[in-house]
Amino acid sequence: MAEPICTTDRRELEVFTKETLVKGQPAKIKCVEIGGQTYSVTRGPVTLVSLEDEWYEDVSDPEFVVKTLSHDINFKPDLFTFWQRLPEVEPKYPYAPEWESIAALPISDFDHWFDNQVKAATRNMIRKSQKAGIQVRECSYDDEFVRGMTEIFNETPVRQGRRFWHYGKNFETIKLQFSQFLFREDLIGAYCGDELVGFAMLANAGKYGLLGQFISKIQHREKAINNALIAQTVRTCARRELSYLVYGYWGASSLSDFKRHSGFQEFKLPRYFVPLTQKGKLALKLGFHRGWKAAVPDGIKIPLKKLRRMWLGLHAE
Repeated sequence: MAEPICTTDRRELEVFTKETLVKGQPAKIKCVEIGGQTYSVTRGPVTLVSLEDEWYEDVSDPEFVVKTLSHDINFKPDLFTFWQRLPEVEPKYPYAPEWESIAALPISDFDHWFDNQVKAATRNMIRKSQKAGIQVRECSYDDEFVRGMTEIFNETPVRQGRRFWHYGKNFETIKLQFSQFLFREDLIGAYCGDELVGFAMLANAGKYGLLGQFISKIQHREKAINNALIAQTVRTCARRELSYLVYGYWGASSLSDFKRHSGFQEFKLPRYFVPLTQKGKLALKLGFHRGWKAAVPDGIKIPLKKLRRMWLGLHAE
């Protein structure tokens, strides 16, 4: 545990710039380092600080982070936020928790998943993919695989009712951008003959496996490629002795039914927002600490999303 800060030892944190990907595009973000961990800084109506790789790391000492941010001379963020990662679902810190809902699949072994955690309809879809000639295997990140990725990404500019982040990228861009995290990823490819028709990127987050890219060709959708990919992903998690497979957030989306049918469950994790300034306290009280999108009522948000899907569908290339 880091040494506590004396309240008289006021100093200035160094804010530095780091290059990363935001919504699939290169971006520069502001960061600070505290206790050997990197925290990103999000500026807006309120300035928010959070652990940059919070899906992959736990905040080692939240109290130390709060004290460090509170006692800094010039850097004055309004809020510090962090959460507890799966499987720690019970609040263990002295801050008022809110709740994040994630989609996670408990894993013991493949046979248990196939026989007990999915229904007959999903098992039949996996068999259907095999009969359609889909072969799924773990892959290497070589030029052939990247060419297949590029073809899949450029199949359509719209996916799941949104503009697709990676549409229009060339081979060189994709090869560079997706090589950054190979040190913690397994690549799983679905093939129809020699053609890559879908792939998944499974990251090892220590306590669980985390699905990153999970995508297949629309022109082959009748071959149940996604079901075949999930099946192989479960096999890989079992081989890696990962107790859970996490597939983003739980909620209303075009993927919700697929997640449920694949055995995923809703897990609620405590998230904490710690105010550091009066502005932070006010934002927390008024409910603006999660940004303006979160403050929009569902009665307005859902119709707007439907309009967006319709608009993108009409203007898709």
